Order: sequence, then C-alpha cells, then structure tokens
Amino acid sequence: MLRIITLNLNGIRSAWRKGFLPWLAEQHADFVCVQELKAHLADLDEAMKVPAGLHAYYRCADRKGYSGVGLWCRRPPDKVAHQLDNAEFDLEGRYLRADFGNLSVVSLYQPSGSSSGQRQEAKFRFMDMIYPRLAELALSGRDVVVCGDWNIAHQEIDLRNWRSNRGNSGFLPAERAWVSRLLGEGGWCDVYRRLHPATTDEAYTWWSNRGRARARNVGWRLDYQLATASLAAQAQRAVVFKEQRFSDHAPLTIDYDYTLPIRSGH
Repeated sequence: MLRIITLNLNGIRSAWRKGFLPWLAEQHADFVCVQELKAHLADLDEAMKVPAGLHAYYRCADRKGYSGVGLWCRRPPDKVAHQLDNAEFDLEGRYLRADFGNLSVVSLYQPSGSSSGQRQEAKFRFMDMIYPRLAELALSGRDVVVCGDWNIAHQEIDLRNWRSNRGNSGFLPAERAWVSRLLGEGGWCDVYRRLHPATTDEAYTWWSNRGRARARNVGWRLDYQLATASLAAQAQRAVVFKEQRFSDHAPLTIDYDYTLPIRSGH
C-alpha cells in the first residue's frame, strides 16, 4: 500500500505550531506533498526541515514569506527536479518532482488569481505553461501523481456557493474548462472523484478565514491528487482530514494498492 498526503500549509511554521507534525507522525505516509511554505530553509529548525523518518526536498520562492513547495519521502528518490524552465514561476517555487523507478510524485502549487486582475493573468499564464508539460507526463508511460493546491473548483459540487462564485477566480468558466481538458484529452484522473463521484461537503479542502466559513462548512475543493490512469485505478481510499485545523486547507490522504519498485543494487 502506498499512502500519499497533500496539504497547503499556509505557512510551514504556522502549521507546525498548530500540531501538524504530531499528526503527520501517526499517518505513516510514504509521500507528503506540501505547498505554500512561506519560508526559506534558513527559517526552519531541523525537525521542521526534515520530519523524522522522511527525506525532505524543497523549492522555496525567492521572495521571502511567499509560496514554495516541499516533498517528503519515506525513501530517497532516484532523481529530484524543480525547474519548469520558466523564469517567472521558477522564482515563485511552484513545482517539485521526485522519481522512484517508474513512479513520479509531483508537488504543485498553482497561483491564485483572487487578489487582483494581474494575479489572475499570472494564473492563466501558469495554466498555459503547465498544461503541455502535464499532458506530456501523462503520455510518458510512467506512473505519475500530481498533488497540490490547484486553486480551481472543477464542478458545482466542489464548492458550497457555486452560483454566487461563477464570476470569481477559482470557479471561472475558463478555469473549469481547463480542468475538464486536463481530465479528458490531457490523460489525467481526479482520484478523489474516481472514488467519491458525488460527494459534496465532505470533499471540501479549503475555507475562507472570513465569515466563519469553516464553522459553517462553506468550503471549496481546491486540493487534488491527479494521477495517470494505471495509478488512479489502484486507488483504494481517499479522505479529507478535518478534525484538527493546521491551515485554512485540510490534508487530502489517498491510499493506493501500489508497490514502490525495488531500487537497483538494493
């Protein structure tokens, strides 16, 4: 069994103070993909930088206190890559990939466009840039899972107030169509939706900090694990953990009936 967790931390130091590390230690995850570190490595103590029993890899944003992604692995990968060869988004720390034999695990943090029109344009540029790369990965013959905060609710069942958000970033028609294309001709599978095709409020992974949204469960499903078909077919269980609050997002855990390949020479 392979257990993969993804979580937007909304600041790694904040999540640690809220008890993320003790909870994580009990999950026995093989991979943990984290986004929005809001820190540089020099800001972290050793326990935070390398959680016990895991190998840790990061791509921090150049800008202090902003963005950044991490990938924690039960065993060291054969290869790690964090370059998109795109100056704008490489500086923002939005992509990290680790390879293990024929398996690739990606931690991805897609920009949000909610703060301004300029950031929405940046989000569209990111989507245009990442799509052909993801399509190529899907056709590579590898088993791949891309975990992260996509900042898009795909369908009406993916957010509580879908009618009033039809003109807002995160639920724009162009964004939703992009996800549909990714799940269609792009060759990817939304693993949570494969296991829970009709689930609504239990699927939400993000709540605004305003208006008691979390207490009233006025949420959005923004955090996905997208997998290639062969890997997605082996998914057994998907759970959003909400009993404890580490961030404005909640962890998404998916278990796959998948055995990591044995490394050559081991």
